[in-house]
Amino acid sequence: MKKMTCKQLGGACDVEFVGESFDEIATQSKKHGMEMFQIGHQAHIEAMNEMQKMMKEPSDFAKWFESKKEEFNKLNNI
Repeated sequence: MKKMTCKQLGGACDVEFVGESFDEIATQSKKHGMEMFQIGHQAHIEAMNEMQKMMKEPSDFAKWFESKKEEFNKLNNI
């Protein structure tokens, strides 16, 4: 098991996500982001807007995604 925070994944807080794989953590992060969006949490909305800007260029988003996956792979197990 490894953990990453919302901030490590481009978000706005220190909520931790724990999983065996990066995909598990990414799924938790997406769910958290949607919850924060639904309650109108401004810092998370701003982080999402930045992410959407990056997603306009698929190659930039792919590079970012791979860098986060590499970061996950380098983490020590908890």
